[in-house]
Amino acid sequence: MIAGSIVAMVTPMTATGAVDWSALDNLVEWHIAEGTHAIVAVGTTGESATLTVDEHCAVIERVVAQVRGRTPVIAGTGANCTREAIELTTAAKNVGADACLLVTPYYNRPTQEGLYLHFKAIAEAVAIPQILYNVPGRTGCDMRNETVVRLIGIANIIGIKDATGDVARGIELIRLCNEAGGADFAVYSGDDATALELMLAGAKGDISVTANVAPKLMSEMCSAALRGDAATARELNERLMPLHEKLFVEANPIPVKWAVAELGKIDSGIRLPLTPLSENVRSVVRDAMRSAGL
Repeated sequence: MIAGSIVAMVTPMTATGAVDWSALDNLVEWHIAEGTHAIVAVGTTGESATLTVDEHCAVIERVVAQVRGRTPVIAGTGANCTREAIELTTAAKNVGADACLLVTPYYNRPTQEGLYLHFKAIAEAVAIPQILYNVPGRTGCDMRNETVVRLIGIANIIGIKDATGDVARGIELIRLCNEAGGADFAVYSGDDATALELMLAGAKGDISVTANVAPKLMSEMCSAALRGDAATARELNERLMPLHEKLFVEANPIPVKWAVAELGKIDSGIRLPLTPLSENVRSVVRDAMRSAGL
């Protein structure tokens, strides 16, 4: 089972907005060296919405090739079109991704039955482990716990990234999945600020924005939480909490890309309609980085 600190990795770009392939390779090596437990390539933090389909597939292929089996690679292959999601998921499988992460369809706001049929169709079309992803604050589409429970009976749907930030709801989801016979179904946090509490309640890890900036600390925090060492996990998380909060002073991934560039790991490139982090909040993010010892 994939578990621990799973970085929702940014996609490096040059100042002109081109994908920076060399920086991408270097980011992968840094995350492996720092102890990141798995890498999400071209998730929503990786600017999946602004990459072309060809770029999307090429970045996944490049990350898989650079990782060389040293840590799991989860490909972001969600779309608001079921056919497109199947195409992206097929492409990820063909280049050797270990699993896929599929965000709920955005904007078109399907019914719960539509969500069930969407994910069922992708799972039946492509034989690769698949992780659902619910982030209603960004998509305008909320997949209810009951719909998730319906989906756990499909063998290659192996987990969900719960980015609701609602710990009580996440705990209830873990309970419902266990009662439905989904003991091997993994609930992951997708909200850094509440991830520790959800892991202590049974979640298997954190698909994290903060891990882009503080991969070693996140790895250590998640490892402590998963082995039940709550005291150590809380101590580490207290250092990380300013990052958990301030990396969202503007829409993700604007602040986190700026922070990774501040560390000298990538150039400043980001694609419209996203813009560089506003000058007036840069000191806020910088202070949060310093609080974590970065």
